Amino acid sequence: QLQASGGGLVQAGGSLRLSCAASGGPLSSYSMGWFRQAPGKEREFVAAISWSCGSTRYADSVKGRFTTSRDNAKNAVYLQMNSLKPEDTAVYYCAGAKRFMPAMSNGYDSWSQGTQVTVSS
Repeated sequence: QLQASGGGLVQAGGSLRLSCAASGGPLSSYSMGWFRQAPGKEREFVAAISWSCGSTRYADSVKGRFTTSRDNAKNAVYLQMNSLKPEDTAVYYCAGAKRFMPAMSNGYDSWSQGTQVTVSS
């Protein structure tokens, strides 16, 4: 039901914008989150946003560089990634939660397929 897109290959210092859209009807989630998983590492929290009030939270590693936003009319959320670093290389996922912006992956009920982000040095 969730579809993530927008990944690609970019040089360090560059930018990418990820999108996450729901198909098959409006999302019933209360919050949306972004996670990433690098090879050999556990999935980690990146950012989250509340559908209703637009409140956001970020992992310390991306604060000041990444921004998440939502478009309620389009039933979509976005992750603007600026000043990308090689350590941002990972598969990125969006997910929906019926809780208020959880930072743990087990707080999310629905997941998109991943989109690969590769940052070259």
